Order: sequence, then C-alpha cells, then structure tokens
Amino acid sequence: MALIALAADKGSPGVTTAAVALAAVWPRRVLLAETDPAGGDLVYRSAAAHGGPLNPNTGMLSIAATARRGLVPDQLWDHVQPLSGGLEVLVGLGIAEQAAGLAGLWPTLGHAFASLADSPHAAADVIADCGRISGDTPALDLFPHASLVLLLSRTEPESLARVRDRAAALAGKLHGGPRGAASLANPVIGVVLIADTGTAGKLASQVNDMLVHAQTGARVLGTIADDPAGAEQLAGRRRGRLDKSLLIRSARKVAADIHQQYGAAWAASAQANQAQHAQQAPNPAQQAPSQAQHAQQGPNVPHQQTPHVPHQQAGHTQGHAGAGT
Repeated sequence: MALIALAADKGSPGVTTAAVALAAVWPRRVLLAETDPAGGDLVYRSAAAHGGPLNPNTGMLSIAATARRGLVPDQLWDHVQPLSGGLEVLVGLGIAEQAAGLAGLWPTLGHAFASLADSPHAAADVIADCGRISGDTPALDLFPHASLVLLLSRTEPESLARVRDRAAALAGKLHGGPRGAASLANPVIGVVLIADTGTAGKLASQVNDMLVHAQTGARVLGTIADDPAGAEQLAGRRRGRLDKSLLIRSARKVAADIHQQYGAAWAASAQANQAQHAQQAPNPAQQAPSQAQHAQQGPNVPHQQTPHVPHQQAGHTQGHAGAGT
C-alpha cells in the first residue's frame, strides 16, 4: 500500500474530481485526504454518513494539534469522517490562511500518510489531493514520502508544456536530476491526462514520448475521461448510473493499471513493515477494525446505484470534470 499524491501545475484540470473518482473505485481500503494548502471543498459540497454536513473542524484543521505532539499513523483515523457513500475523508482546510497552523508539519503528515500502509490494525492507501502546486507550496513536503506522484493535465498545448516542465522540476527536486524512462526513481512521477475518450489513446502515446524525450523522469500512466455529466453525478447534482459513467469507468481503469504496475511491490513492502511492527505490537485486543472487515463493505461506487447514490459519492466539481482544483 502507498501514499499517492495528486496535483496540477496550473489551471483547473480536475485534480479533486480525479482524486474522488479514483478513491471511489480504489480496490483496497483508501483514505482520501484533502491536502491542498489553499483549502478543500468537500465540506461545502458533500454529506456525511449520518446525512448531515461534514464537520469543518475535524480533518486537516484538527490534526495540526495532534501532529505537533507527534503523530502515530493510526491517529489519522481520529480525524476522518465517512461520506454517506462510505468513502473515508480527511477534510481539508477551510481557507488558505489556516495553512499557517500546519507550518513545519507537512513532512510529519507525509510520513504518517505513507506509514498508514504499514498499520497492523487499520492499514490503508492514502490518496492526497494536493491541488495546484508551485515551487513554494508546502504540500511539496508530502512528495518525498509518496510512492507515486500523479500530475493531472488537460491536453491543450500550453497545459502539456506546463506538465512537462513541472515533471522535470519535480524530478530535479525528488530524484536529484532528470531521468529517462529506463531510470525511473521513487517516488514515481506519473501523468494522467484529462481527455476526450475518442483521442485519449493516441494523445497518451504522444505525450509519453514527449516526456521521455525531455528526460522528465515521468511517464503517462493513464487517461481520465473529460465527462461533465459523470462529474455532475459524482458531485450529487445529477441522477444516473454513476458506475456506468465515462468518468468512473476511466478512473477504474487507471486505478487497475496502477495496481497492476506497482501494487505487488507496494504490498510486499507493506507486509514486510507490518511483520516488523508485529514483533513490537502491544495488546492485540486494542486493535482497531481490520482491513478485512472494511473490505466486506464493498467498493465505494456500487454497481447497482439508485438515483440518490450520486449524493453519497461526495465529490466536487464546478459543472464539469475539470472544474475546481
């Protein structure tokens, strides 16, 4: 299991929509963390499992006090709220000014997110919605702890140029310099394109060639459909079979491809770390609910949806899959 950080360079490619969609179809237990220093939106657009609003004070805001005293990965669950569809969310900050309360704590959070995979009690992958990144955003301090950094991009020429340059800059920061496709380093830097399904395959190949030729240290890992109707369903503003939408179908393929390429290595690493922790485990009677118990609840996006289910799949967009952050 692993920490997967999603981000974008500039514009509105749909980072949050992609993060929610991927978390909703993730094949293992997952925690969706809104880690954008500019603030999150789920608290304003999503219903909690009890049917009421999410608590804006429980999440990234409340975790700051805990993290200053040291943060054990399992303590993350104390700040998590379940959405009405079952997705477990660490709600983001309300406004950018609140990010000052997390000053100096981002590496601690990154380590806790990554180490949650090793928890013998309630292990989970973490998908972190980091929003837009630049050279000075504190969310960059999460990236060295990630197993995978996914950069979201639309397919306009200027967007592709920015993601190429951002990938190269991240490779320099995280890997010490540019790399070719044969020398990818950890964390892996991947690009996910938000594209029309009719041209997605061809574009993905072309953009991947561009990234390799520029020695960015990144490669295209998939495409997510530019699906305004599916995004509206994910946000709970439109009825329909969300699981049949292009958005969810494409997100499911990206998730499956990522697990096919990296899942075995992540699982092996987590098992090795869990074995080490087991030797030092305290009283097992104090264990939290197990991952197996969670798995019995099924995926976060049901295959048989009712018209009300889109409200339960709490995402947030601004009218189409690429709006918002």
